[in-house]
Amino acid sequence: MDNFMNIARQVSINALLAIGMLLPILTAGIDLSVGSILAFSSMVMAIVSVTMGINPIIGIIVALIIGAGFGLINGLLLTKLRLPHPFISTMGTQFIGRGLALMVTAAAPIAGFPILIQYMGNGFIGGLIPISFIIVIVVFITMHIFLTKTQTGRYIYAIGGNKEAARLSGINVDRVLLIVYTISGLMAGLAGVIQAGRVNAAFPTAGLMYETDAIAAVVIGGASMFGGVGTVIGTAIGAAIIAVLRNGLNLLNISSDIQMAVIGAVIILAVYVDVLRLRKRKRANR
Repeated sequence: MDNFMNIARQVSINALLAIGMLLPILTAGIDLSVGSILAFSSMVMAIVSVTMGINPIIGIIVALIIGAGFGLINGLLLTKLRLPHPFISTMGTQFIGRGLALMVTAAAPIAGFPILIQYMGNGFIGGLIPISFIIVIVVFITMHIFLTKTQTGRYIYAIGGNKEAARLSGINVDRVLLIVYTISGLMAGLAGVIQAGRVNAAFPTAGLMYETDAIAAVVIGGASMFGGVGTVIGTAIGAAIIAVLRNGLNLLNISSDIQMAVIGAVIILAVYVDVLRLRKRKRANR
């Protein structure tokens, strides 16, 4: 049971990043900035809630606004500046977010969060179920309903399947992409709140390489990097697999550099399986 609770807490942060990452990938895009958004949003929340001593609810709201705001910027760079691929725009905001996270406190961490924020990241219901895991479940259910039951959700899949065909059919592609990247940023902001509460501190270097685990979770869960294919349930399974893999490697005392190599190999394998699946689908349609 203790091991389950530990994995449940570990999976929470990556699961939130992964569910946000699912949306850009469904549109044949990507968001490389989620780790930096996590760091910057948690640092701003620390300044508001700890340094300034303002109500922690305000701090949490500010973190979520920061995350959504960065996501909106990613969307605007893609739709208004017409940058060729979100890889470029989100890589740029990745560096901007990381730089801002280091600047706002001169690269110093901030510790000592209010009880509410600590509870979100490190609390339990009945001493058994982590609060962060409950938050993840609520978010995943909400996102499943959004993608399967709403018009915007159907538009997201349509854009991933064929963006030009979606545009010609009357879908406001730019508007949908703005929603997609804003939600991705919002999930990163929420992950920043959970991360800070879990360790009771905000670090400007938090979230380094977290985007790789999020991408791995989405792809392992069956989403296609070519867009139009992927589910919330698959992403949840992918996030759980990554968490179990990370936990197993830690229990085996595998060094962090080898862990990075293993995760990289898993991503390559998952993408290769996606390529094989696409080739099989094309042959079947001939």
